[in-house]
This record gives sequence, structure tokens and C-alpha cells, in this order.
Amino acid sequence: MKKPLLMKKLQAEIRRLAGKKGVVDEKDIEKLPYIRAVVKESLRLYPPTPLLVPRETTKKCSVNGYEIEAGSMVFINAWAIGRDPAMWEHADEFLPERFLGGQSPELITFGFGRRGCPGMGMAIAELELALANLVYKFDWELPVGMKEDDIDFECLPGTAMHKKNALSLLAKVV
Repeated sequence: MKKPLLMKKLQAEIRRLAGKKGVVDEKDIEKLPYIRAVVKESLRLYPPTPLLVPRETTKKCSVNGYEIEAGSMVFINAWAIGRDPAMWEHADEFLPERFLGGQSPELITFGFGRRGCPGMGMAIAELELALANLVYKFDWELPVGMKEDDIDFECLPGTAMHKKNALSLLAKVV
């Protein structure tokens, strides 16, 4: 809602592919690169769990000049990594285009490697499908009297991300 041109681009991609068939299905998602990029960018800025599952070090090591003893519990802060300007150009901006055209190894919302979340593929597929259908079937508007600048993205601290204030939108059937 803060980026109406982005919403129009997303709707155009989905509506062009789905046409009048009434639903976006799983087979359609692979042909929708922009929706996939929007989901990844959303997960980069707002990971569902800001801290990944803790790990215990098996031996002493050094990371960026910090000595970590064997047996230490290490937490990976996915929220901080997703907003790190050393990792991401314009780190605090919502720019789905950064995920177009390939892999995104810096995106660690679900962990990575052998210890990555086994449900990652299913979770991302469900997000892509749900968002695609919401954008396909509805036009979204702000309530009367609300402006784009009134939208608040502040989240509460905790083990899972929760918006501090509700997001109120009006859905109009297309």
C-alpha cells in the first residue's frame, strides 16, 4: 500500500497470467517471478522468527575477531542480517527486484544448508500462492481518511514477529 506502482506491477503480472480462470494455482506460481520476489523481499525485511534456532559450537572458533569457546550457544539474528547494509544495497528499502533472476543465498529467513528448515519450500509456496490469489481477486485500498504515511510497520520484539498495530485495508472484489 505504500508502493502503489509495485502493487500495480504485481497485479498486472498475476492477472495477465491467470486471465479469467478465477484462481491462481501452484502451476502458475513458477511463471510469476515478481510475486516470488515480493515474498522473498517481505521475508528478508520481516522474518517470521527474527532469531534462528540456536546452535552449539563443537570447537573453539573466531568470527569477525570474536573468540567463541567450544560449547557456546550461538544465535543467528535473521532480522539484523536482512537489514545489514554490508549485505544489502538500500537495506531498509522494500525492493523486490533484488530477487529477480536467480538464487538468493543471503536470504536466511529459514536457516541454510543441512540445518535449514525442512518446511521452507512448503512455507514459501503457501505464501506465494496465498498472496497471488489475494492480489488476483481483490483491489486493495486504505480506509477512508487513512494515508500511506499512516501505515505503521513497527513490530513487537519476541521469538516471533508480530505487528504492533493492526493493518487495516479494504478489499474490493475485482
